[in-house]
Amino acid sequence: SPSSNHPVSGRVTLYQTSLLRAHCNWEKAKLLRSQPAQIVEPKGLLYVQQREFAVTTPKDGSVSILGSDDATTCHIVVLRHTGSGATCLTHCDGSDTEAEVSLIMSSVKSFSSSTGCGRLEVHLVGGFNDDRQLSQKLTNQLLRAFDLQPEDVHLVTFCVTELNDREEQDIHFPIIYGIAVNVKTAEIFPATFPVKGPDEDLRSAHTLTGAPLTNIYDAKTEQLRIGPYFWGPFPHVDFWLEQDDAQILQNLSTSPLAEPPHFVSHIRSTLTFLKEHPFPSRSLFPDRKPRIYKKNEEGLWEQVCSDKI
Repeated sequence: SPSSNHPVSGRVTLYQTSLLRAHCNWEKAKLLRSQPAQIVEPKGLLYVQQREFAVTTPKDGSVSILGSDDATTCHIVVLRHTGSGATCLTHCDGSDTEAEVSLIMSSVKSFSSSTGCGRLEVHLVGGFNDDRQLSQKLTNQLLRAFDLQPEDVHLVTFCVTELNDREEQDIHFPIIYGIAVNVKTAEIFPATFPVKGPDEDLRSAHTLTGAPLTNIYDAKTEQLRIGPYFWGPFPHVDFWLEQDDAQILQNLSTSPLAEPPHFVSHIRSTLTFLKEHPFPSRSLFPDRKPRIYKKNEEGLWEQVCSDKI
């Protein structure tokens, strides 16, 4: 039965038809799953980490690809307005899904308000049949959160949880761990990213210390803006750094058996960064200003001094 706090609406909702949608999108999900992951080089790329989002338009002269990977139980969400071409990519982990969806909706709408025609389309990719059913929970949260929006949102790609699952010797894994979207053409494809920077450890530390979903890009100035971020000393950081790989994998992952091979080294690197910077307000952001990057002529991120802006 429908929950009492769900708005009664004449249209068929995303939430109510998730199973139907899963069936209808089977071919599209199958097509996406069948594509090998493309290696996306850093030129023209804006990489989005967990609990970050970025939005831009086809007019952007610096960024043509938005992408994220290393999603196991997490989902990668692409929201696009077909009229303006404004495209947002985010990497959700279920920390505050309703607030996150509202945030990305308003970010895309802010670039689309003057566009009379077009519609909002959403693409959901990620998760698998994990033991704790965290993926399924996140899929349902996302469908419900988009359904609660006052605007119509059209579910175009649905390749999540059971539709993104493969089994090997009774162990489940995601088929697609990462995707990219070409902002100019709207093409979405499985992807991996050799370079996840800049400031990879800093951004991961921000997430590990419990940060909310954060916008990292200003499309109007074409600047990547990191911080200022603030946290206190990370609890038991020395204890965690002393643990062997198996302990870190078992205790700091939502899905230990399905993580990519670099998971533990990434966590160790982030923990080391947190140990080195217990008070980022002193060591990283003494002037309370963000670290700002722009793409150089080679299409790579280069830090710019904030006093030049």
